[in-house]
Amino acid sequence: MSLLARLYRIFIGLMFVSGGVALAILVYFNWYYNRLAVTNFFVGFSLFILLVVLIILALRYAGLMWFAYLQQVEHLEEPPETYVYPMVTVIVPAYNEGKVIDSAVEQLMWLDYPRYEVIVVDDGSSDDTYDKALTLSGVYGAHRLRVITQPNAGKAMALNNGIANARGEFVVCMDGDSALETQTLKQAVKHFSDPTVGAVAGNVKVANRDNLLTKMQALEYVEGLGMVRTAQAFFRRVNIIPGPMGIFRKDVLMDIGGYLKDTYAEDCELTLRILLAGWKIKYESQAVAWTEAPESVEALFKQRYRWGRGVLQAIVKHRRQMLRPYPEFLDTATLWLLLFESIIWPGLNLFAISFFVFVAVWLGYSNILFFWWTQLTILDVVAALFCVAVEKEDIRLVPYAILNRVYYIPLVDSIKFLAALDELFGVQMGWGKLERFGRI
Repeated sequence: MSLLARLYRIFIGLMFVSGGVALAILVYFNWYYNRLAVTNFFVGFSLFILLVVLIILALRYAGLMWFAYLQQVEHLEEPPETYVYPMVTVIVPAYNEGKVIDSAVEQLMWLDYPRYEVIVVDDGSSDDTYDKALTLSGVYGAHRLRVITQPNAGKAMALNNGIANARGEFVVCMDGDSALETQTLKQAVKHFSDPTVGAVAGNVKVANRDNLLTKMQALEYVEGLGMVRTAQAFFRRVNIIPGPMGIFRKDVLMDIGGYLKDTYAEDCELTLRILLAGWKIKYESQAVAWTEAPESVEALFKQRYRWGRGVLQAIVKHRRQMLRPYPEFLDTATLWLLLFESIIWPGLNLFAISFFVFVAVWLGYSNILFFWWTQLTILDVVAALFCVAVEKEDIRLVPYAILNRVYYIPLVDSIKFLAALDELFGVQMGWGKLERFGRI
């Protein structure tokens, strides 16, 4: 039995322990509810909803871990030594990235891949981004590093400019503040041996693990994002290719019209169009991109608020497919799953938290809060252990799963819920830009 299989059996056992805790909560609720002879309809109905939430939560974790496990054990043969690697163009859109552009470009010059070029597209920066990139082009030569400048038009248009000028059969779209590990291109390109694969999503990791907030985000990227994409990859239906690392067939991007500016989540919207055009999308955990995460609550709020509204905009744009389960059932399921993970699930989490606080304060039974938190925390820790073990990540991230349930998850879910409400009521917003500190 492989190590991965052993790990999976251990974690499934822990999932049963978590289920036992959940069952204890249900029995406790039933006893307490009958003892007080509570006839309040709101409390009774809310209790029923919370039982459903518990079941959905356990099934969600079990399902994600199961399909992530199946994806991990799938064998993908290494390319033979005589394999001719296709030409790849790495596109780096940059707007006022003067603090990080040097390090971002320098590391791209030493990727372990035989045939690639890098294009930096300066999106009308007002700082020294263009000058720094141009200096590096003079050092490495235009055959390896080209620099293009354009009037400020946004990241989507900068990427489209780079795609149009790319010489490669495949293009990597990344962020100006990201850094790719040396093996990334080789690990990602091999998935295109399947002619039905149109794109491959990379594995994004947090580089600046310097404070409590960024460490919790580091765990979120490993568990909350990595596990979900691994499970989706089993069906070849990854629904969001992350901005810091995605590799595409250039012809696919040209055929569907490239990136569009009509949502605040152009990466998600592009991914959905690729899927709806009939292409498969894989995920490669070894195609690693390091990114700089927000270091303050204010910066995190701006980032996740924009993501929340952008994902909802992308879903609304393709809403007609959600009502057509046949013949493309997987397309419909992908959209509904995206809606569930981005809007419905955060709403259920916030409702559950609010209800338990209400019960603790109004009925004076704070023990319920403890049992609820314990059950969810066990699930979070089990999932964190599984993901950290599979990705060979820092085991010191696991304890943050406890803090995540108390602080980070409610914070992010609140931002998503607020973003959904503002989008529903048409509240105006701007793109904004996160401040970068050059941590990579």
